[in-house]
Amino acid sequence: MDHRIKKLSNVLVDYSCDVKPGEKVFIHYEGECTKPLVKQLIKDIYAKGGLPYFEIRDAEVNREILLGCSEEQIKFMEKYQMKQMEGMDAYISIRAGLNTSEMSDIPSEKMNMYNRILHPVLEERVNHTKWVVLRYPNHSMAQLATTSLEAFEDFYFDVCTLDYKKMADAMTPLVELMNKTDKVHIVGPGTDLTFSIKGIPAVKCSGERNIPDGEVYTAPVKDSMNGIISYNTPSEEMGFTYENIVFEIKDGKIIKATSNSDKKINEILDTDKGARYFGEFAIGVNPYVLNPMKDTLFDEKIAGSFHLTPGQSYEDAPNGNGSAVHWDLVMIQRPEYGGGEIYFDDVLVRKDGLFVLPELQCLNPDALK
Repeated sequence: MDHRIKKLSNVLVDYSCDVKPGEKVFIHYEGECTKPLVKQLIKDIYAKGGLPYFEIRDAEVNREILLGCSEEQIKFMEKYQMKQMEGMDAYISIRAGLNTSEMSDIPSEKMNMYNRILHPVLEERVNHTKWVVLRYPNHSMAQLATTSLEAFEDFYFDVCTLDYKKMADAMTPLVELMNKTDKVHIVGPGTDLTFSIKGIPAVKCSGERNIPDGEVYTAPVKDSMNGIISYNTPSEEMGFTYENIVFEIKDGKIIKATSNSDKKINEILDTDKGARYFGEFAIGVNPYVLNPMKDTLFDEKIAGSFHLTPGQSYEDAPNGNGSAVHWDLVMIQRPEYGGGEIYFDDVLVRKDGLFVLPELQCLNPDALK
């Protein structure tokens, strides 16, 4: 047993989910390579007095289901998945698909229907379980990161098993500042955006929900956003890689969206009424994650980044926006990506990816490593 797997399992069971005696823990996993971690998780859950359950996912098989699915079929799927999720106290998802583009040829109407109907299951999991989601290193991820598998594994375990308690403590001043902030102003190449976060709680993400982790999120007041944003990070969504995404926003709503596929991006934004409004604004601080690899769980944590998310808001940072979509789109503001500034109530908070206020400098990469 690789000692790093044992360490990661301890993070997930003891810290992220904090499993208690008698609690039911649902493990979703995909990929043969994840089995050593799944087996260690089961041992550690039993050791804590918990009750592990599991289910195997397979993207190729799911693709076949989606190609021919009917609305009646997916509605029945929602019923049994909801019943299962309602019985769980904690949820761990380990993803290691071999092909990130496996769903790229699913018709948009099928994919949107599937996401819309199953959305209540996602809400049940997010709002009523102790949950954590992670990728697991495999050749596909190493290829996305343009490294060897061995080098990627070394990077992965450094990122995923850092001192999350230290990170959580360092986030406290940022949470306090965001909770006092009304107006946010973001500027950068092709970007000049203003919105309010007044009255919406700021929430730490320091290892309890995602592994790797490292963000503080809130939500914009739904109708407060105006301006333009030009994202500089590719995003893989439903098997297609979106690049050069630009949104023009008026009174909170995306009124114009362009990318390397205007048709596809507007199909996503037309999923429902809430998809053209934003449900999350978050600042990324993980010191080990520096460059995008088309994997949201990593990219949204990039040090010196923020993400602004069309779609559903979270229950613990609600702005009233509901949607089947929750699409984390990332903009990196470090100098090598074009730089940029974030202002809270007209005070400069972060410049070119580094916090400038003394009380926030503990969140800069050199301080968090």
